[in-house]
Amino acid sequence: MSEKLRQTETEQEIFWKGEFGNEYIERNNSRRLLGNKTAFYAKVINHMDKLNSCIEFGSNIGLNLMAIRNLLPECELSAIEINTKAVDALKKQQEIRVYNQSILDFVPDFQRDLVIIHGVLIHVNPEMLNIVYQRLYNTASKYILIVEYYNPSPVEIEYRGNREKLFKRDFAGEMLDKFKGLELVEYGFIYHRDKQFPQDDFTWFLLKKNGCEQDVK
Repeated sequence: MSEKLRQTETEQEIFWKGEFGNEYIERNNSRRLLGNKTAFYAKVINHMDKLNSCIEFGSNIGLNLMAIRNLLPECELSAIEINTKAVDALKKQQEIRVYNQSILDFVPDFQRDLVIIHGVLIHVNPEMLNIVYQRLYNTASKYILIVEYYNPSPVEIEYRGNREKLFKRDFAGEMLDKFKGLELVEYGFIYHRDKQFPQDDFTWFLLKKNGCEQDVK
């Protein structure tokens, strides 16, 4: 699907732009969560070369970017976020370049060393995933970090009483199959019963561009 043909928003985009997206901000804004995320990103960044720039697809209020700021204060940070209330919070953070738009509409103005998508692919309309995969690939110069609920085959899960709002699958595997220019660096699991730094039961995958370029579509 080309950008010129995309004239309407998906049901999922409307959902996250509205009241549910606003309520999500209130549920996920805490110093404890920021600390847990900082511990997670310290572990993951250790598998990368030096990072000078980073962008997050669907950043919400920017807790993941704040965690990276704590670890890499000189790294240039950018955020793509569809919810205007979250964007207002993002703009209060110093030196974060903010794109208030859907990740489906984002066109990279320049490549970043690290591209993050954390708990967002699970909420994307499955018919639009290939568009997002291409955006992630085109925006990254070195690394792509995928942090999502994993399932070996696609499945839909009811999400807080809502249908068609949460989908699990092997997102990283699909990207590795789609782009020969990617290789798997490392992967792991975040457990909600971790004694020190619990988060949702996400599986994370760090992918790296290997120099075998994929045609931009």
